[in-house]
Amino acid sequence: MIIQILVSGLVLGCVYGLIALGYSLIYKASGMLNFTQGDILTLGAFLGYTFYGVFHIPFVLTVIIVFIIMLVFGMVLEKGIISKLVAKGTLPIYTVLATIAVSYIIQNGSMLVWGTQSINFPRIFHITNIRILGVNIQTEAFVCILVSMICMVSLHIFMKHTRFGTSMRAAAMDPLAARSLGINVSLATGLTWGISAAVAALAGMLIGPLYGVYTTLGATIGRKGFASAVMGGYGNMYGAMLGGAILGLVETFTSAYISSSYKDLVAYILLITFLFIKPTGIFNERAIQD
Repeated sequence: MIIQILVSGLVLGCVYGLIALGYSLIYKASGMLNFTQGDILTLGAFLGYTFYGVFHIPFVLTVIIVFIIMLVFGMVLEKGIISKLVAKGTLPIYTVLATIAVSYIIQNGSMLVWGTQSINFPRIFHITNIRILGVNIQTEAFVCILVSMICMVSLHIFMKHTRFGTSMRAAAMDPLAARSLGINVSLATGLTWGISAAVAALAGMLIGPLYGVYTTLGATIGRKGFASAVMGGYGNMYGAMLGGAILGLVETFTSAYISSSYKDLVAYILLITFLFIKPTGIFNERAIQD
């Protein structure tokens, strides 16, 4: 029982963590907030269902297609809306409001295209369960955890140990100085938003077979992902995944031993507690202005 609860909590936590990775990536590379992450997850899940479940394209190829589509979508979102608002000199709060507006457009657009009913995402693997420590674990759940870990490590290596990742961080810290050094700030920022959208879409395709696909799938997950990023240390890749794991486990144990009615209450109380006791998060990212 406990192992099954742990696995369920880790699966949920990994999805939160992937969304938190997107928040952290954008903040680390552009210093902005993007509240479309949850609904981009939903859009990715719907696209994955369409290519895999309707057109019967192999799942690996579906992942590649959706990843590329959402990469382009994220870049278009940044170039078409965010960068134009920044160029006009608008306050940061207006860019945040713009992302909230886009999230509602995505949500309602999904309703128009795919309807309001929950859709069953076809199974990905022929092997239904994997037996670990005497407990049967759904194969998709195990893969979700594994892929989340790979994404976390890959993004960390990309941001910290590649030339382009360093350029992205430099562009966020001081765009003027970065331009003087020959860094294409516009490309770096756009690619950051694109990667963030692609990761969120990947999370949607991973969670689809476990929870089904519906238009409000990512709404709550997006908020929980943001909370995970804050708890882990906003802007830290490992903190995003750890914060997601903690939040997922707390929610799952609350549902199992208290009541599912209180899982959101406990989750957000945990967030408020972190903000008061450790606003820098687990990995001590800067959270208070001097």
